[in-house]
Amino acid sequence: MIVTKTFSFPCFCLNQIAWSGQCFRMLPLESGGYSVISCGRYLEVKESSNTKGNEETAVSFTCEEKDLDFWLRYFDLSTNYQAFLDSIRPDDTYLKAAGAAGSGIRILRQDLWEMIITFIVSQQKNIPAIRQAVELLSLRYGTPVRCFGVNEAKEFSSPAKESCKTVYAFPTPEELSRASLEDLQNLKLGYRAKYILKVTQDVCTGAFDLPLLLSMDYSHALDYVKQFYGIGEKVANCICLFGLHHIDAFPVDTWIQKILMAEYFPKHPRRYKKLPKSRLYEAIIADHFSCYQGYAGVMQQYIFYYERERMGKAGQ
Repeated sequence: MIVTKTFSFPCFCLNQIAWSGQCFRMLPLESGGYSVISCGRYLEVKESSNTKGNEETAVSFTCEEKDLDFWLRYFDLSTNYQAFLDSIRPDDTYLKAAGAAGSGIRILRQDLWEMIITFIVSQQKNIPAIRQAVELLSLRYGTPVRCFGVNEAKEFSSPAKESCKTVYAFPTPEELSRASLEDLQNLKLGYRAKYILKVTQDVCTGAFDLPLLLSMDYSHALDYVKQFYGIGEKVANCICLFGLHHIDAFPVDTWIQKILMAEYFPKHPRRYKKLPKSRLYEAIIADHFSCYQGYAGVMQQYIFYYERERMGKAGQ
């Protein structure tokens, strides 16, 4: 049965979550809000207020009744993000501003396999291109998911503008193994195609052990995933943060590098200039983010979103 249930949460903003660079199957609806597909489940989620995330926000979930608990967990609604915001050091004015700008971000609890492939795809691609690639993989190799128009939902107070359409789950390793290298290259995946092909083969043969990875702590998980073809330090940290919910992971891409150099390098320029580039970002992160032990990845999301918003790139 399709139901709509409304809850109120602090530190919650759909737009900020959707454009924080962690999820690529959270797509805007014409009538407002977003559709989300994860683990073969479909959701339409809307806010009934326009807060920036630092106050209670009323949020309506329209989904299969049996999936409601899944979606509440998916948005990490049992975690106290206000405590993370309150812990930001008062002397770090940049991070204070970033936290205020992105105070509605939550680290989603997404499917591990989907995140492995998604962040392999993400290398040297912008957010719309990543979304397109993920949708094409799902359309070509995934399983159809029951989709509904919001007018089917009980207790829904406004008319629907969306019509029912077929949507597709992200393909399982077995489903994706049907793709050849040429098939993947035809989806405009470029050099990433060979990475996806090899990782899929490794998961299907058991060489890449997903259940084992799920049992690992952050440091062991990071070392483990970096053993596999096409997964470097940045992608490995993205997998840990967004696929394993190790919220102490701190991915460093070109955006984060620019932020670290602009905002934190000037604080200790003499010492940082002596370091090789291979150790520079690690040292800056240790100096300025180790005080957020256990949740530094939340801070990474705040500064990533804030900088892209300031540059007018939040939707790109």
